[in-house]
Amino acid sequence: MLVPFLDLRLTDVIDILVVTALVYTVIAWIRRTHAAQAATGILIMGVFYVAARVLGLQLTAWIFQGFFAIFVVMIVVIFQEELRQMFERVAVWSLRRRKIPAAPTVPTDLLIQCLSDFARDRIGALVVIPGRQPIQRHVQGGVELNGRLSLPLLKSIFDPHSPGHDGAALIEDGRLTRFAAHLPLSKDFRQLAGVGTRHSAALGLAELSDALCLVVSEERGRVSIAQDATLQQLQNPQELGQVLDRFFEQRNPSSQSRRAAWRQVLLANWAEKVISLVVVAGLWYLFVPGSRPTQITYDVPVKVANLPENYVLEDVLPSSVKVTFSAPARAFYLFDPNRLELTVDATLARLGRRTFEITDENLRHPSALSLEDLTPSRIKISVHKGSNGGNGELPANGD
Repeated sequence: MLVPFLDLRLTDVIDILVVTALVYTVIAWIRRTHAAQAATGILIMGVFYVAARVLGLQLTAWIFQGFFAIFVVMIVVIFQEELRQMFERVAVWSLRRRKIPAAPTVPTDLLIQCLSDFARDRIGALVVIPGRQPIQRHVQGGVELNGRLSLPLLKSIFDPHSPGHDGAALIEDGRLTRFAAHLPLSKDFRQLAGVGTRHSAALGLAELSDALCLVVSEERGRVSIAQDATLQQLQNPQELGQVLDRFFEQRNPSSQSRRAAWRQVLLANWAEKVISLVVVAGLWYLFVPGSRPTQITYDVPVKVANLPENYVLEDVLPSSVKVTFSAPARAFYLFDPNRLELTVDATLARLGRRTFEITDENLRHPSALSLEDLTPSRIKISVHKGSNGGNGELPANGD
């Protein structure tokens, strides 16, 4: 039995699209955080639970059911930081509406010149430019400054003889708000191979927020950026300028860039979006129309078993019985009616019995289906003895 998708209402379409967006968001979030392995483990346990229910492994299903009873608490404990970050992003997206400035809030030319000079002179530096998300809870210590950004100010802060040169400098709205600040360290050792603590701090903050972190390596004399949980080494000042322009455009998009961003949202990672849509459509099909109470009637052939030795079956009237089941519609989706068996025990035919009552005990069917009706409730059989047994007819008065 299949429920046609042609019966979709507008509310059903909206429902599917909203949940599809949520599922894709979760997939993207898992990919960009360290939650992928834990989420995979939970998914595997879910598959085992479903398989145990389908195969009728009662004890296994009961154990997994107890596990999923505390599933929500486990999710909160395991993904505490990731969930908080996700909720912050939702809040920023829905509540924060800033006007588009006439010019970038941070002088990019000044940053490019200063970081290029640091790279040339092998002076280490770590500069943080916050995005839309708040980063206060991730930044510890430091010295409040709130001074107008300038080249001499930045160079004096990151001078190797300055007591605050090992920390991070925060730049907001053209002002240097804090320096010598401490950032959370990343544990992504694959990206951190061969780099120092400054890079680890930059990547750590980029994993927890949408801030742009600029790092200058005093050992290599190279400028790197950490953004969206990714650490990337830049090749030249022009590339740094492109990164800064793109970051400010994303933080304060123009109307044209907003349209381009929506096109990017719709077209980027289209395969994952299609998979999300298929999965959600399947879940909708299973749980929405699939939960509606349904009654279906099948014609089930009658089988005669345990016929006495030397007796031959001539006829069964009727040869099939109409069996009506009730269950949620999803119980019938993959159900094969050929699995139904209606068997009559003909042992008493030796004593002349020809009419047999049909009850639930005669019918083999899945436990998910509730038997509502059997029509007719009686069947008659005709038998005779084989060639080695008498005149071949049983008494006709036995019921």
